[in-house]
Amino acid sequence: MGVARYEKNDKDAIEEVIYQSGIKVKPVYGPKDLEEIGFDYEKDLGDPGQYPFTRSLHPQGYRSRAWTTRQYTGFGTPQESNERFKYMIAHGQTGLNVAFDLPTQMGYDSDSPNAEGEVGRVGMAVDSLRDFEIAFEGIRFDSIGSGLTINAVASIMLAMYQAVAEKFGYAKEQISATPQNDILKEMIGRGAWIFPVEPGVRLVCDAVEYSVKHLPRCNPVSICGYHIRESGANPVQEIAYAFEIARAYIDNLKDRGLSPDEFVGRFSFNLNVYGNLWEQVAKFRAARKLWARMLKEDYGVSDKKNLYLRGLFGGGGSGLTKEQPENNIIRGAYYALAAALSGAQTTALCSFDEAYTIPTPRAALLSLRTLEILMEEVGLRDTVDPLAGSYFIETLTKEMEERIIAEMRRVQDMGGMVHAVSEGYIQREVARQAYEFEKSIQNGEVTKVGVNKYVEGEQPDVELHEYDDSWARTQIARLEELRRTRDHREVVRSLKTLEQAARSGGNVMPALVDCCRAYATVGEMTGVFRDVFGEWSEPRLF
Repeated sequence: MGVARYEKNDKDAIEEVIYQSGIKVKPVYGPKDLEEIGFDYEKDLGDPGQYPFTRSLHPQGYRSRAWTTRQYTGFGTPQESNERFKYMIAHGQTGLNVAFDLPTQMGYDSDSPNAEGEVGRVGMAVDSLRDFEIAFEGIRFDSIGSGLTINAVASIMLAMYQAVAEKFGYAKEQISATPQNDILKEMIGRGAWIFPVEPGVRLVCDAVEYSVKHLPRCNPVSICGYHIRESGANPVQEIAYAFEIARAYIDNLKDRGLSPDEFVGRFSFNLNVYGNLWEQVAKFRAARKLWARMLKEDYGVSDKKNLYLRGLFGGGGSGLTKEQPENNIIRGAYYALAAALSGAQTTALCSFDEAYTIPTPRAALLSLRTLEILMEEVGLRDTVDPLAGSYFIETLTKEMEERIIAEMRRVQDMGGMVHAVSEGYIQREVARQAYEFEKSIQNGEVTKVGVNKYVEGEQPDVELHEYDDSWARTQIARLEELRRTRDHREVVRSLKTLEQAARSGGNVMPALVDCCRAYATVGEMTGVFRDVFGEWSEPRLF
């Protein structure tokens, strides 16, 4: 899934290198390869900062703008998460990427029977605005941007982020938040969905429409090819599916009367980096070009900045192994190198212990230092797109581009991404590939160092981030106190207004902000949506 196959037909044959994308790599590349693909500098490459942005979004690349470091952070109660946020910021992190626990992601309060054993386990527990007040205490909303890694209830979390910022004295125009808010990828690759496809897409686009009108510094959707790739997609499909998901959201917003130039500049992406270095670099260079071309040619986007492929290129959970976990430090460094060589604007690394546990402070800091060493010591800020003009890289980028286009057309021929997800086509394809890849690891067809080659018997100890049962008790006690002390009439009124907005087809965001200010809980707000929209029944995949 993240590495090349090296095949020999007989003992004397040269190994044939085949990337997961299906691209066959020759031993040597030269000028003739560029001639054969019809390589054109202006059309296929261009100067840095110029359309189609293959080389970089900015003329000076990292010499003018270093990448943002935004490690995935959050666990336990809001108090523990606040301490970790401040720890990472104090050690040089320039943005937050907030993890939420599973009950919060699924719209359940911490005292729900469905939340038992999961409160604070894989991220921060959030039940109400009171929790955001604790989690973000002391964080500068006007200078620190926050990624909110949540989807089905992303509209609720964006509303809560606005409400807490205003409570701390910041105008909504000052805040910068990026909720992931990509429900279609959740249905394809991760499973934390709640509502049927069409209402789910509606909630995504409600947040986008609201942000365009009221939250000028927020990026209301982060289209997440990352999780699709983690679930089994190859690099070509990761980009193709992400772009077709974006197309579904763009078309919904166009139907609302918005011009793409009004909102596509707010779209961001969360894309995956792991595996073969050259394949990853080619993937991102091709993606920048294709995104700009799609927006310009298919949607008439004219503002140059709205053509940018913006987002986080992060790596890479599926590349990590439990076996010989210190090897993950080395893998992470090369994933960061791939992100930098491909022109990432923002990046984060999975920490070496994440195959076992929530990252310990030491592991999280090592990941941050890895990014900083690449930025400050290794020379990756010396010049823009140092691989440009390589016979190999330019040929590989062109073939990657062509394969992404072909995959996008396959989705379009099926009736588009909403239909493909509703029918389970994409899910089946991704699941099948995940199964085949796992078999290839087990039978040694794909090499994984420390797993099926260079294996050691005894495994080193890994410091585990132990789950603390007191987190749930603390969270539930705070929730009970909230219910006793809040204005019950205001809660009922705000939830009724939310129900009316949901049923009428109006934008739910103003009502959600109102609910958050009244201290309605995540479970109560999600409960309104469950009553109005129902829940999705996933199609049978096999």
